[in-house]
Amino acid sequence: MEKPRKNVRALGICSGGLDSMLSGMVLKRQGIHVEWITFVTPFFSAAKAEKASRITGIPLTIQDITKEYMEMLKNPPCGYGRYMNPCLDCHAMMFRIAGRKMKMDGFDFLFSGEVLGQRPMSQSKPSLRYVEKHSGFDGFILRPLSAQKLPETVPEKEGRVDRSRLLDISGRSRKRQMELAAHFGISEYPAPAGGCLLTDVGYSRRLKDLFEHQNIHEIREFHLLTYGRHIRLDPRTKIIVGRTRKDNERILDYYAPESDILLKPGLPGPIVLIPHGGSEEAVLNAADVCAGYCKGNPPEVAVWVATPEKEFTLRAVPVPPEKIQPLLI
Repeated sequence: MEKPRKNVRALGICSGGLDSMLSGMVLKRQGIHVEWITFVTPFFSAAKAEKASRITGIPLTIQDITKEYMEMLKNPPCGYGRYMNPCLDCHAMMFRIAGRKMKMDGFDFLFSGEVLGQRPMSQSKPSLRYVEKHSGFDGFILRPLSAQKLPETVPEKEGRVDRSRLLDISGRSRKRQMELAAHFGISEYPAPAGGCLLTDVGYSRRLKDLFEHQNIHEIREFHLLTYGRHIRLDPRTKIIVGRTRKDNERILDYYAPESDILLKPGLPGPIVLIPHGGSEEAVLNAADVCAGYCKGNPPEVAVWVATPEKEFTLRAVPVPPEKIQPLLI
């Protein structure tokens, strides 16, 4: 084990992927004390980062940044990617928040596992520069896997990091990372796929619809976007129809009895939720939709309804799912 390098301390942003793990190990082999921070919102979790921490032994801090993130997400300065993913402003925010911890806890610099050119939009030289410039920590963000292809950072100039022992990886090939993983004895790591819901086309459509129809949003609503069929009945009313038993269970997890309306059919079928309630006509329409997704094609279905004020049962006439198709979000 190499002796610590002048008590140098580095704080990395960890996604939990192989590149994150390797960037930490590259610095550790220089004797640098390495820790990680990872962030949680309704759109991405800490699960992969927690696993990476267990595999590598690198300490991990988990921080929920939902409130600050939502303000940025509504109007990201650099705009969105292909869907509702504000990647550049997201990365800049994460480094900005990590930088606060860096200053507060006495770390010398920040780092990440980003590889130049691996993602054409978010990991080009201009993109990496944008993130650094808007993070508020210009010169203090090191990318160990591509450092030799990027401008020298402050910790390199000051001798806190040996630049000659950093790497020059670029492009989309994973060959060198896999060789490096074998060198470090890392055999378990996730496939290089994004874990952010904002890059998912279906989720992004639902999120865009939510932003277009509501000015105020509850955190649970972003979780609900993951489950069931989302159907826009009118500009003020959306219903969520469970597809599976798991959907039904998860919809119930985020059901707010004080504001929502819940519908359950008397036959095997879906839970239906009307977030923030709706008119009497909307409830009737939701019941007919609920009945339409019940098994067995019944001519009529008893549907139990719970509003914030009362509970009752009504008789619903099934609407065939194909007629609902144009209303799907």
